[in-house]
Amino acid sequence: MAKSPENIIFTAGFPVYLHGFSAIDSYIGRNASAAVRVLCGADLADLARLFDGLRYPGAAFADAAVDYGGKTWYFYCEDSGLSPSSFEGVRDMLSRRSSFKFLEFCRDCKSSHFYDPHDVYSLLRCIRNGIVYSDTNAVQWWKEINPDASVCRTLIDGAMILARYFPETSSREINAIAAGFYSLNGAAPPETEEQRLLLTGLLEAANPGPGFELLKSSGFIAAYWPELAALDDVDHSKEFHPEGNVWKHTMETLRYRKAGAHGTISPDPGPGFDLRLSLGLLLHDIGKPLSQAAGSRRFDGHAELGERQARRFLERLGFNGPLVHDVCYLVRNHMLPAALPRLPLVRTGEIMDSSLFPALLELYRCDESSSFKGLDGYYESSAAYKSYLKYRRNPYRNVMANYPRQ
Repeated sequence: MAKSPENIIFTAGFPVYLHGFSAIDSYIGRNASAAVRVLCGADLADLARLFDGLRYPGAAFADAAVDYGGKTWYFYCEDSGLSPSSFEGVRDMLSRRSSFKFLEFCRDCKSSHFYDPHDVYSLLRCIRNGIVYSDTNAVQWWKEINPDASVCRTLIDGAMILARYFPETSSREINAIAAGFYSLNGAAPPETEEQRLLLTGLLEAANPGPGFELLKSSGFIAAYWPELAALDDVDHSKEFHPEGNVWKHTMETLRYRKAGAHGTISPDPGPGFDLRLSLGLLLHDIGKPLSQAAGSRRFDGHAELGERQARRFLERLGFNGPLVHDVCYLVRNHMLPAALPRLPLVRTGEIMDSSLFPALLELYRCDESSSFKGLDGYYESSAAYKSYLKYRRNPYRNVMANYPRQ
């Protein structure tokens, strides 16, 4: 069995530590993120010798990165002259690489020992056991911002902490946290890969809402993801969408995802949330700010407009082509399941033939669950899809294709 990158590094004689989110997730037993953060005593020349395909995503973000086994390892190299083989050296590295003291938690990859320089074990145990932590001072991790960290780094880490570890944080508390951050004016924009990592990291959380809300309240989304910021300016009908505008509706749909609900579109059998589905939910109504009313259709053509907007957004953040294609399929067709029981097969057969269609039905379920409509439409559409799968095996199916379902 091939060695993992951290094993390769310490086998070569260099100290290596998981830190921040990676160390915390390891301690609380959470499914590992697609991004692994590693402090190491190897320098860039050492890493280049150890790994083929070493990348350099931007010095402000990480010293180097390597893609391995469906994950990306981000390396932060020791460069102060202090040896990270001792905890004092590790603490020095952490103080220069972490925007919050909460993220200075780390784990020695060789010994598997955890280091807790700021006494957050008790808080992490509560997170691990699903207990609301009662020590107010300890929970206020945002009070301990590293003054040397950039504003974007601080916001990115703060949003990730909220989404991953404090998902029930109230809007009042989020606004209080956002008010404590300094302005984005004049801040250097985050690297494209860092933005993509932030977005995927938020969507790995069961409830990404608080993280997104912090980014919105602080002006980050308006500055760097304006397509999403526009959702907050579009009101929804309160008859079917009690949660409010399109932004709030979108955040609510993400809460209804099921862990491991990949349909047939993801090779990963693990318990996490499917990235294609999550991006599809995030972007399914992204065309509404661009659409206009036509008769009884308030957001006429928003699915088609949304597909183009979603493609531009995802490509700007550097998502790979196959993923962009799949997400655009979900955005373009997200209105179809509601009409599925009434449409003839000649209109819907090609779409239902797609291996992505189970994910489209799952998107429809999450969309309907966040409204007052209930799930009757979802159950009817699921039954129609099952009928189609049975019909597809019928040798006389072409004769029936022009007839609507009964």
